[in-house]
Amino acid sequence: MTVVLVPGEARLAQLETIWREGEAVELDDKAKPAIEAAAALVREAANGDEAIYGVNTGFGKLASVRIKPEDTEQLQRNLVLSHCCGVGEPLDIDTTRLMLALKLLSIGRGASGIRWETVQLLEGLLAKGVTPVVPSQGSVGASGDLAPLAHMAATLVGEGEAWFDGERLPSAMAMEKAGLAAVTLGPKEGLGLINGTQFSTACALAGYFNAMRNAEATIVSSCLSTDAIMGSTAPLRESIHSLRGHKGQIDVGHAMRAIMEGSEIRESHREGDTRVQDPYCIRCQPQVTGAALDLLRFAGQTLETEANAVSDNPLVLVEERQIVSGGNFHAEPVAFAADQIALAIAEIGAIAQRRVALMVDPTLSHDLPPFLTPEPGLNSGFMIAEVTTAALMSENKHLANPCSTDSTPTSANQEDHVSMAAHGARRLERMNSNLNVIIGVEVMCAAQGIEFRAPLATSPVLQQVMNTLRKSVPAVGADRFMADDIRLAAGLVADGTLGAVGKVPQLLAGEAA
Repeated sequence: MTVVLVPGEARLAQLETIWREGEAVELDDKAKPAIEAAAALVREAANGDEAIYGVNTGFGKLASVRIKPEDTEQLQRNLVLSHCCGVGEPLDIDTTRLMLALKLLSIGRGASGIRWETVQLLEGLLAKGVTPVVPSQGSVGASGDLAPLAHMAATLVGEGEAWFDGERLPSAMAMEKAGLAAVTLGPKEGLGLINGTQFSTACALAGYFNAMRNAEATIVSSCLSTDAIMGSTAPLRESIHSLRGHKGQIDVGHAMRAIMEGSEIRESHREGDTRVQDPYCIRCQPQVTGAALDLLRFAGQTLETEANAVSDNPLVLVEERQIVSGGNFHAEPVAFAADQIALAIAEIGAIAQRRVALMVDPTLSHDLPPFLTPEPGLNSGFMIAEVTTAALMSENKHLANPCSTDSTPTSANQEDHVSMAAHGARRLERMNSNLNVIIGVEVMCAAQGIEFRAPLATSPVLQQVMNTLRKSVPAVGADRFMADDIRLAAGLVADGTLGAVGKVPQLLAGEAA
């Protein structure tokens, strides 16, 4: 299947499909006239007398150096190669492909001056599975993600390295095997390719997509934990959340009520329930995860806007017949969005970890055995699994410190305020992985706790969740090697299984009662 993107109209769901499914990507053909018109204006300017930044001048502090018309092609190639200064582990293939798709969307607005021929090669890379090797470090998120995008552009001119058919190869060889040919960059094309926020935005989008899965999973895990400790469900009443009015809180409360409907454990103490003072990790779940959900939704809107944006420089304003320098490459919106996502991830993990701690503590967990083991003392049960969640929660707290408030001047003080969006976005993968584990351990603990409540049964939905877990992670009796169990449980969170079995995406979208 090929995803056809309409510049300016791409939606988060399309971008997630590209990222998760590895689909081929094409621009809608209706974008071609605007793209070609901008490229024609750039060619005209390159041969003209007026100095146009990056078209017939040098770059940054060298903008005052005039370039001869016959040297403009060499100028663009030199620009790309000189900016290939990235270091560190390569960006994963899925996110790199999303970055290419975002670059297509930006070019497709018809304000970059890049030729249709170059667009077709970008589409060819995505269709044939040629993925540039893009080092993950080197961008400060200011004059675009210069170094990472330069490594992407290098593949287009047959330089650098690319992945193809599972191999890491010289780009020229990878493209030859795929039946593709390198391009010679025209005026401004190198600059248009390396200027932009597509690296930071792709990483932030990947973080957003996985954070939303974690948010969905934690709604399920919190319901399991509430039943495991026989917690009060009175704080889930609709009227409580309506009185406050925050949409995320209302949505989470609604989802939790639906998921817990029919629980015998819940019904056993619904009438005359005096336990209205459960710890906050139970009582305030809609308030905390709801607030995180609102933050994630806002960040998603920002990233959707940025995905459709023209963020290179200078911009080709065809109707005005001008090529104008601006600052759309500054990634401050992406940096703020990444910081917001990081805060949401950290807080979801913080309250989930407290539920794990609650369940293993016999002084707080309403008669569950210490550390959820049937023979405490001889067995340690979930004692150190809880410690692992505490370690990961603390790590995420540190990682959640804002990146957008950092800045350092670069390029001889020409670029004197930077966003650090790339740092902010890249850390989200690690934070989400940590949160996968925290929620996975919570589900393991909660399932164990609910099984101790037999013959009382949990709700039909939560029983389906437990059945899914038990297919790969058996109940813990005598102590055993637990690292594999934790990995498998975390995998059910990461791949969306937990939220899907709990029908959370539909509940949050208002598609289920």
